[in-house]
Amino acid sequence: MNLKPLQPIGIFDSGIGGLTVLRAMHQLMPDEPLLYIADQAHVPYGLRPLEEVRQYSAAITRYLLDQGSRLIVVACNTASAAALKYLRLTFPDVPFVGMEPAIKPATGHTCSGVVGVLATPATFQGELYASVVDRFGRGVKLLQHTCPGLVTQIEKGELDSAETRRILEEALYPMLQQGIDTVVLGCTHYPFVIPLIRRIAGSGVRVIDPAPAVARQAQRLLLAASLLDLDFDLELAALGKPRQLLQFATTGDAAQMERLLAELLGVNAPVEHLAWKAGRLLSHQSGQK
Repeated sequence: MNLKPLQPIGIFDSGIGGLTVLRAMHQLMPDEPLLYIADQAHVPYGLRPLEEVRQYSAAITRYLLDQGSRLIVVACNTASAAALKYLRLTFPDVPFVGMEPAIKPATGHTCSGVVGVLATPATFQGELYASVVDRFGRGVKLLQHTCPGLVTQIEKGELDSAETRRILEEALYPMLQQGIDTVVLGCTHYPFVIPLIRRIAGSGVRVIDPAPAVARQAQRLLLAASLLDLDFDLELAALGKPRQLLQFATTGDAAQMERLLAELLGVNAPVEHLAWKAGRLLSHQSGQK
């Protein structure tokens, strides 16, 4: 019996931050196969030149397409800011979903008219952020902070350490003094420290995680293009072989990412190691793709 290969939804980020998006997508579409790539060899993207991020994003996209991905989620605010427009031009037949800073819902929620935005330098410098602010940010005061070092702390799994708290207090205390009542998380890593943010900011400040909205947008695109995998693979079921719905790969330390998957998501899954060679992403096991 020939088994039909699964066509996953491809998801990528510079590191583990995009797992917050994967989590939301798996909750919304639990029967959809998801393939996640963390480019931890180059994390964090936020400090890198935009052209460099575009090159990495295009190479990862090609790899995901080689694996049969039918939709690609750029689960990284920096990569979305630097590369989303370029990716859509380079791969015109591929549906993409990117990250957009949640300025619109924040401005609709705020009562004080003061909103804090936590994001990387590259996100703040990108055209996408400027466009969102121009369209939805008028009439409110936006306070920005790049939270230097926070992505690195989260990559190490240090979600509640003294250093992580120091970084967030340095960002949030001046904003609180100016009256923020809403915080926008403009980096997919940051939802992992929402509990700490809430302890620092207090119950009167709303924290906006964009991941659920991104998951809903991915579902809408799949439905519109008739790409949603609504039927369980009957051949696999007949053979008693469950589908491997969640697949993970990293260009960094696979064992470390396996530990973080268990700690952050409660997922026990193997992580494949991928290697960069001459600007291409290669499977460590096969040396192909």
